[in-house]
Amino acid sequence: MAEIIKEAELTGYLLYGRVLTPSGLIAEGVIAVSEEAIHYAGEAAWLPAAYAGWPVSVTERSGLLIPGFVDVHVHGGAGYDFMYSDSKALDTITGFHASQGTTTMLATTMTAAKPEIDKVLAEVHAYRGAGMPYAQVAGVHLEGPFISQKWPGAQNPEHIVPANIGWLEAWEQQYPGLIRQVTLAPEREGALEAVSWLRTHGITAALGHTNATFEEVIAAADAGLNQAVHMYNAMTPLHHRKPGTAGAVMSDDRIRAEIIADGIHVHPAAIQIVSRLKNNANLLLITDAMSATGLDDGEYTIGDLPVLVSGGVATLKEHPEALAGSTLTMIRGFRYLVQEVGLSLEQASQAASLTPAVSLGMQRSIGTLEAGKRGDILLLDDQLELQRVWIGGREILAE
Repeated sequence: MAEIIKEAELTGYLLYGRVLTPSGLIAEGVIAVSEEAIHYAGEAAWLPAAYAGWPVSVTERSGLLIPGFVDVHVHGGAGYDFMYSDSKALDTITGFHASQGTTTMLATTMTAAKPEIDKVLAEVHAYRGAGMPYAQVAGVHLEGPFISQKWPGAQNPEHIVPANIGWLEAWEQQYPGLIRQVTLAPEREGALEAVSWLRTHGITAALGHTNATFEEVIAAADAGLNQAVHMYNAMTPLHHRKPGTAGAVMSDDRIRAEIIADGIHVHPAAIQIVSRLKNNANLLLITDAMSATGLDDGEYTIGDLPVLVSGGVATLKEHPEALAGSTLTMIRGFRYLVQEVGLSLEQASQAASLTPAVSLGMQRSIGTLEAGKRGDILLLDDQLELQRVWIGGREILAE
């Protein structure tokens, strides 16, 4: 079972170790944290005298300090789903993923009837206003219902509808800034108008579960589409005469690509290819984690669809050929990018922290270790196993 976690009260303190900064990896570094913010992150030898007397929380100089992970596509964990997100469910999901290194996340919905989506938005809005003790929920990612009937994946096709700007406008008016990403099929009726509306309101417009041609994706990028969910999955594949959705995403620098780095959804060579084509800067690590994440194999649900988890692989019970999210955590995905795909620590950290922060428009406050940013910090050992987690300057401890 997932561990229940709590906050430790800390004031100003120092963390010594190898520090991954925007300028590179510092072999003998230190981070000074006070209240919620990082005050200094750099060479230990250059630590300002003002911080020299602060208590030391991490003394192990060989430990690796990296920025907290940012997951923009996660459905649940530890037995709970964001589609049924009362305060207990939200605490459990965010607490579990915090224990796995996620410090910021988007509560991701499933394709569902509008009243069910309304309910999730209301619950997440209330949760954000009440104070969040674990991973910070930056907002909501609507994965559907504006997707393709031909590529539903683990989404319930009964609830798929064309893009509806009226719904989006009403949601934005009621909950300003809550919706941070919307996944849609750009080839469908009203989709281009919806993409333009989303970008005008600062919301990530992402393609996914789509039957779009190469040309339709490029037209959507012209309208403002700027991201692709779970690259390669639930989209028209690359063909040398019909590049399809995958080819458009790989060839257009305006579109960031999410990747599920679990060794199940995408072959490591395919991740290498898209990483190189995106120059490593427009690749986002996501989990697409569902409720079974952190638990044993068995029967679960994703949204309102039954799921069977076997060997950690989640598939629809009635359609076992269809993957149903994942049981991935961000720390496992980070290790996979480094150890199996061959990305450098800097590249993997960019994919797991900085680029998703950019996607959220939050790169000035999270995503890297530097002065002025929120104290979202992870301590890893030499095998990239997670040792400790700080969120907003407060350590999250397993009971």
